[in-house]
Amino acid sequence: MTIGVPGFPAPGRCLVMGVVNVTPDSFSDGGAWFDADKAIRHGHDLIAEGADLVDVGGESTRPGAQRVPLAEELRRVIPVIEALAADGVPVSVDTMRAEVAEAAVAAGARLVNDVSGGLADPDMARVVAAAQVPYVVMHWRGHSHDMYRRAEYADVVAEVRAELHQRVEAVVAQGVDPSMIVLDPGLGFAKRPHHNWTLLAHLGELSDELPILVGASRKRFLGKLLAGPDGHPRPFIDCDDATVAVSALAAAAGAWCVRVHRVRPNADAVRVAAAVHAAQRGETG
Repeated sequence: MTIGVPGFPAPGRCLVMGVVNVTPDSFSDGGAWFDADKAIRHGHDLIAEGADLVDVGGESTRPGAQRVPLAEELRRVIPVIEALAADGVPVSVDTMRAEVAEAAVAAGARLVNDVSGGLADPDMARVVAAAQVPYVVMHWRGHSHDMYRRAEYADVVAEVRAELHQRVEAVVAQGVDPSMIVLDPGLGFAKRPHHNWTLLAHLGELSDELPILVGASRKRFLGKLLAGPDGHPRPFIDCDDATVAVSALAAAAGAWCVRVHRVRPNADAVRVAAAVHAAQRGETG
């Protein structure tokens, strides 16, 4: 049974979050939606394809990426969020900065998606608590430029679970409503491919009754799995079918939401998972 989150009524299936990268350098589609008008149109297209919400971000977190200035991140995302929210699109903001989160919520964002889980900005939990919006707390061990140096685990499931719960305790202590928290295992962030697969195989052990968001779309571990005979990883853009498979498996495991670049096939996948669950419960329709 998928766990619900306030402000996002459960549709009887895992939700689908469409990605809108308002960046020139994101790993799979950098530059495609850097223009605000293009980003706004893309957000509407994702909703038309079946997304339940769109995640607008202005700072790449690809491996090796450097931080962008605060003013530039605001310039990129706020006009896009304002326009989409004004048109009734459910928007989340993908940011590690409290000031960006605060401005985004004021512009109409309904969820804050923080890949650092509050570690990058000590004011983030305070802002989220005051805004009373859902908060995605991701497992994170450091910024993109050196995160793989931190990808050392004796037991990745136990350590990610423990570190996530430390973050939950910390943000709750700062006033965040526990019912508003969503956990993200941080696939690809300070994780080697085998770490990602192990976490996917044990999603149910991470949540402790909190909803889970899974962001596997087009990530490097999929490209490595699908490497050709020459050993070269498959290009990011050609990993969409594998992403659909992960979405179906994550939804079947009870994930609250999957974050994806291509919405329509992933929306189909979570509906299939929901139909199988319904059949297991003896429901028909």
